[in-house]
Amino acid sequence: MTGMTVIVKTITRLLIGFIAVFAAEVVCYGHLTPGGGFAGGVMFAGAFILIVLALGGDTAVSIIRERSLAVWDSIGALGLLAIALAGFAGGVFFRNILPHGKSFALISGGTVLWSNMAIGIKVAASMAAVFIALTLFHEDDER
Repeated sequence: MTGMTVIVKTITRLLIGFIAVFAAEVVCYGHLTPGGGFAGGVMFAGAFILIVLALGGDTAVSIIRERSLAVWDSIGALGLLAIALAGFAGGVFFRNILPHGKSFALISGGTVLWSNMAIGIKVAASMAAVFIALTLFHEDDER
């Protein structure tokens, strides 16, 4: 897969940064506004899928190493598990052990922000891996 036209490639290169920043904003402010880890993770995966579709599979392979999506998927899952188990320090699974901040401030939700980040990493890596797997299976069927 070599990618699409020069116009699509150029627009993709211009938009990818904005998509990634907006996805990070959705993940980080998910405890204050609609959104969160899942929605932001889907946006991150969508940015990666846009790169694959517009620039081609060879470019995506050069950006993402073979095992890196599995590693990021595991980091997200282990991060969420660590946050959940840290609640045992407070006596209950998933209990918030971090101090609460001011209302409507970024660091105000205790462990919710960190849970959103872990979920965002997990969802982005999982969805990108599924897309790559489906792409590879499709290429195998064409041969």
